[in-house]
Amino acid sequence: MRKERPARVLHLLKGLDAGGAERLVLDLCTVADRSRVTPSVAGILAAHRALVPAFEAEGIPVHELGARSDVDLAWTVALRRLLTTEEADVLHLHLPYPAVLGRLVARSLPGPRRPVVVHTRHNLWTATHPLLRAGERLTAHLDDASLVVATSAWAALPRQLRRHTEILPHGIRKARPGSDSGRDPDRAPAPGHGPAPDEPAARSAIRAELGVGDDEMLVLSLANLRAEKGYDVLLPAAASLVAEGLPVRFAAAGDGPLAATLARERDELGLGDRFRFLGFRDDVPRLLAAADLVVLASYHESSPVAVMEALAAGVPVVSTRVGDVPAQVREGVEGSLVAPGDPGALAAALRSLVLDPDTRRAMAVAAAGTGAQFDIEIAARRLERLYTGLVAARRPTRSC
Repeated sequence: MRKERPARVLHLLKGLDAGGAERLVLDLCTVADRSRVTPSVAGILAAHRALVPAFEAEGIPVHELGARSDVDLAWTVALRRLLTTEEADVLHLHLPYPAVLGRLVARSLPGPRRPVVVHTRHNLWTATHPLLRAGERLTAHLDDASLVVATSAWAALPRQLRRHTEILPHGIRKARPGSDSGRDPDRAPAPGHGPAPDEPAARSAIRAELGVGDDEMLVLSLANLRAEKGYDVLLPAAASLVAEGLPVRFAAAGDGPLAATLARERDELGLGDRFRFLGFRDDVPRLLAAADLVVLASYHESSPVAVMEALAAGVPVVSTRVGDVPAQVREGVEGSLVAPGDPGALAAALRSLVLDPDTRRAMAVAAAGTGAQFDIEIAARRLERLYTGLVAARRPTRSC
């Protein structure tokens, strides 16, 4: 019997910026078993391409579909052409907008050329725009397989969608033995290598770059500058700690549409350089090595990559109690949890840990232990089995 070629898998995303879903896809493609799958990625929006160099550096083919906005649907024609010319076996859709229209594009192809359609939901159903929710209800039956990355995301689905959806927890890419994680923009350090006591010189150098003194603490946010990430809560919480004279500085790695607005709010609160917006960063492991705490002030999440990265790096987390975060960060063990939308509660949780180095050290040890379970390769192997099974069922039987 002739051995089948690896399944050609095209991942479709709205953009290729450094969001959680995009980084997960980058890691999935990077750790893919090339004897089983040949991955590639397509981005819809032309302006969102921060991760394109990272994909290309890993040898992952990138197809930019060139849409100027959400209403520029010329990308659907480009996608149909791409699916035909690349002879894709699997179209893996990520997030609602690509899913709704990507399903219809796949269905427009004649049967022999039509790829298997797999969809992964990364966010909560309730956080999706109502028009896209309506589109999901109408088109979800076109999926050959439907997945979510978190238990909370599955529970939020309508019952009719939940019945046909499987939970597939994802993770992050771990540093390989002997690798230099500081040179890999999206590879988290191995568990326990977070604030790296064995790398004091590197830690000091990174903190100096960020203007953090030896007697100061660095609280790091890894979240794009969007409304749902709760910077309108984090900034007042930070201002209250700075006003109290606590030795703490804040840094936020991420970009987004609220950059100018949040910079103005930061200045109005008198935070100045005590809260630095770093923009897009491709050195998350270096930032984590410099951090004493990671903070996430989001109003909603499913299974945030930032939390997995922080835990794997051995950095305690102060987060809102959203999505699957309470299953990852236990109160008083790996960090602290507060209700979303409450600057006072967030400030109190941060203050408590800033003033208690013994608890922070114990939390760092617990965080590293918990972070060891977040391995993207587990999800990658399960996906590969899913792909090959679906493709084998679709391909015609070949004789010897």
